[in-house]
Amino acid sequence: MEKIAILVDVQNVYYTCRQIYKRNFDYNKFWSEATGGREVVKAAAYAIDRGDRKQYEFQNILRSIGFEVKLKPFTQRSDGSAKGDWDVGITIDAIEYSNLVDTIVLVSGDGDFDILAHKLRLDRGKKVEVYGVPELTAASLINAASKFTPIEKKLLLD
Repeated sequence: MEKIAILVDVQNVYYTCRQIYKRNFDYNKFWSEATGGREVVKAAAYAIDRGDRKQYEFQNILRSIGFEVKLKPFTQRSDGSAKGDWDVGITIDAIEYSNLVDTIVLVSGDGDFDILAHKLRLDRGKKVEVYGVPELTAASLINAASKFTPIEKKLLLD
């Protein structure tokens, strides 16, 4: 049975789905589609902790589906901008988990991950499946992936 690790860039999928579809990503539908007939060795959802109740409930839903929820504190800069980026953490985990699996499933449209996808495929011989909102997924990431699955209506909450 094929072994997979699922890594979800929660902020990226939230904002891209909201921007294009004005709807939320359906993690249950995604889980069913991505895991069908495969063994999930690791599944992590990377999120920002703003300490709000609604987010806490959402994180518990992710845990009940099967995700380990990894949180980073929300940082407000003095100029009013915010920082909440998991790129390095996701990259490190992807490289570590690649020793345990055949395929890395990455949910993000962030072009910064194209280098990671290339490395996993070329140096480690792994498949890299990317899920992203087509209009907001970097072409470089789509090209670096073994397979690109567009996040469209069937993967959104009604």
